Formats: sequence, C-alpha cells, structure tokens
Amino acid sequence: MSEIKNLEPKGLWNNFDMICSIAHPSKKESKLVEALVDFAKRNNLEHTVDKIGNVIIRKPASKGMENLKGVVLQAHIDMVPQKNADTNHDFAKDPILPWIDNGWVRAKGTTLGADNGIGVSAILAVLEDKNAVHGPIEALLTIDEETGMTGAFGLEAGELNGDILLNLDSETEGELYVGCAGGIDGTFVFDYKKENTPVGLSGFALNVTGLKGGHSGMDIILGRANANKVLFRLFKALEKVNIRISEINGGSLRNAIPREAFSTVAIPTDKVAEAKAIVEELAKEVKNEYSLVEPTFEISFNATALHPNVIDLDTQSRLINAVYACPNGVMRMSDSMEDLTETSTNLAIVKSDDKTISISCLLRSSVDSAKMDLAQMMLSVFTLAGAKSNFEGGYPGWKPNMESPILKSMQETYNKLYGTTPKKMAIHAGLECGLLGGVYPNWDMISFGPTIMNPHSPDERVNIDSVKKFWDYLLETLKNIPKK
Repeated sequence: MSEIKNLEPKGLWNNFDMICSIAHPSKKESKLVEALVDFAKRNNLEHTVDKIGNVIIRKPASKGMENLKGVVLQAHIDMVPQKNADTNHDFAKDPILPWIDNGWVRAKGTTLGADNGIGVSAILAVLEDKNAVHGPIEALLTIDEETGMTGAFGLEAGELNGDILLNLDSETEGELYVGCAGGIDGTFVFDYKKENTPVGLSGFALNVTGLKGGHSGMDIILGRANANKVLFRLFKALEKVNIRISEINGGSLRNAIPREAFSTVAIPTDKVAEAKAIVEELAKEVKNEYSLVEPTFEISFNATALHPNVIDLDTQSRLINAVYACPNGVMRMSDSMEDLTETSTNLAIVKSDDKTISISCLLRSSVDSAKMDLAQMMLSVFTLAGAKSNFEGGYPGWKPNMESPILKSMQETYNKLYGTTPKKMAIHAGLECGLLGGVYPNWDMISFGPTIMNPHSPDERVNIDSVKKFWDYLLETLKNIPKK
C-alpha cells in the first residue's frame, strides 16, 4: 500500500493507487480493463466492454433523481510511458510508484499517469459511493487515447443513452473547457544506402539531453527547446567539417516534446579539434537562447567507437536540410481566445534503422483548414527533400458552445461552492470530446479536472488540494444536472 491511500478523498485516491499498481501504457491496457470489469462486478453494476475495448459501466439514478438528464462520465484508461534515462522501469509490467512531495503526488522516475488516471479514479469513486446523489450515470472508460484515440474512434452510436458528457481529462482546476484542437499525424521517411565508414574518420556520440519536454499541445506555447531540432542544428553546423551520420535516435512519442536526442557520427580525424570548437560555440549559443526555459540543457560530444557504417552523403544532406527547415512549435495564436494556441506542430521523433530514417510529427489546430495547410507546408518541405510522406489518424476539434446548459449549471455550482466563476477555456490538445461529439452530436459537453503539471514527462505531478476541490465540485455538479 502506498502513502497516497491516506489522502482525501479516500475513495478516489484508493482507486488511483489501484490503477498505479496495474501496468497500463497505451495499447497495453488489457489488465486494467480486467480490473475495471471486476470492479463493476463487485459493485453489482451493469457493464460491458465494446468491440474496440472501451469499458462502459452503468449506475442507476439516486432515489428521487430519476428525472435528471443522463450523464456520461468519461476518461481514458491509458497513460504515456515516459521515464528518465537512469530509471529502470518496464511499463508493460511494472507498477507506477507514486509518492507525496510537498503537496503534490508524483512518481519515482516515470510519468505518473494522473493524466488520466485521476479522472478514471474519480469516476470509479462515484460509481461505488452509495451516498453520492445523482441522476442516471454511464461511465465511458476509453482505451488508447494517447497514441491515436483508438477508443474514441471506435465508439459506436447507440452504445450510450446519456444527454451530457463530462470529460474528466483537463488539467487546471477552476477551468471549464468548452473546445479543443484537432490533430493529424505526419510521417516522413527517407530511404538511404548504407555505406562503409570511410577511412580516416573518428567516432563520436553527439547527444542533446536535459530538456524539459512536456505535452506537445499544452506545453508547446512555453517555447521549450526541441531536442531533435537542436541536434539537426548541430548537424548543419558540422557539415563544414564533413560530418558523417551513422545513427539517430531522437524523441520517443508523437505527443511529447522531445527531451533527448542521441546520435553516432564520424568526423575526419584531422578536423576533430575544429568540430569540437563548433559544437562548443553552438552549445553556448543555443543554451543562451533557452537559458530561462531550459536550465538543465546539455549538449555532449564525446569520443566513441567508430560505427562501421554511415548514411550515404546525398541522403544525409537532404535529411539535414529537411529537418532543419521543418516547421516546429507554435505557428499561430487564436484570434478568438486570448493566450490560446491555434495551430502548432511537434517534430517528435527522428529515428534511423538499417534502411530508413523516419520523422514523426503531430500537427494540431482548432481550425481544420489551418491544420491541413500546415500539413501541406510540411509535405512540400519533405517532397523537395525526396522523402515519402504520409498523413493519418486525423481527428476533428470541438467547437465551443457558449449557450450550453451544462456550462451555465457548472458555472453557477462552482460559484456557490467557491465564491468565484470558473474560467471558460479551450485547450490546444486533442481531447476525445471532438470525436465523441461526432458520434453523439446532441451531447452537451464540458471537460474539467484537477491541476496536473508536466504531463507526458517524468516530472508529471498532480496537486493534492486541487484533487479535493475537483472531487467536491464533481459531486455538486451531479446533484445539479438539468432536468430532462
């Protein structure tokens, strides 16, 4: 039993502790699905697992509350598997180890999975709470949100009967989200010829480490460095000394800003001193540019065993130019909502194997036409460079409805509880609401949650006090659902 089980509200934190004990990275949620089915059985609740693997659990209305509109409580059960380089952890089987740190819960060397495990835990706590007052409830617990929204994509019409969707996947307490960005995955592949490493070269490991990373949607506005872009900036500078690239491994997930990028390169032995000077000078420049946002930023250039092979020079040149030119970061801010990113892209992964170099990006926008314009921009860059391009996994955004009855009700409820009005927000991330609203177009939808910092990174943490406020607010919201 971890120390978080002693936190309040106990029902929520006990469920979160259970979730942490079961490995549940994206696409490997089957053990948690089994646990959720067992939970429903223990509590004598109607339940089903749909064709795609989403878990649906139903709880009847409290006595006298049968005339309220039906509510769908929704969260995703998968988590982003990110760990520090020095952490020994297998996300496919090892439990997450939560601990309390000065008013926050975080994990030991890994992502915590508060995104969206706290939302799932709150739903389970409502389902098993015999004292909770509410109308008819359906829990929709979706799979694989983080790597493709597979569960939301696969949800079929007619599975649910509710009128209102409460998505519990937002990450700032006191904010009600009424819209979100859509997204699309871009993949660009270079075929290359593997050549024997020429004589007269020395091997080096050129690495970028120590960056903050973070969520490629919500954190993109913070201007953090992208490890892949920095690495290729170094490659570009080192073309002067005839660098040859053997291997590249930068970033790990499309929806995480890359924190680290590693490469094995070869430098003409008679130009090693010049290469070191270039790296040192550029490292100073880049670290100065990001001095306020990336205080632990490191660039290393250390001698290593010479790799027997290199990427052919023509492909290498086209690759360097394409990645160097590839758009990354915030492309446009919203005109309709202050401080909201409208359109962005994350150059998430650059990885080589024996035959290809693959670049993976995630493009986001609350304006579908802007998203596709950005896709065409990137397509143009990589087409000119001779790469094969593919876009897939596109999903729509969620258009705000400022006349929403549940929005009005939840604003009034929050004001009664805390004496202030919650902020109306849109989020630069791919909430499942956009997809779910496409299947159930008559749903009235809101997204909210506790305060979670640095999701999708090992620095992820959830604020304990905000979880209590979120829980109390959820219970009061359910009491005040509009009547049918």
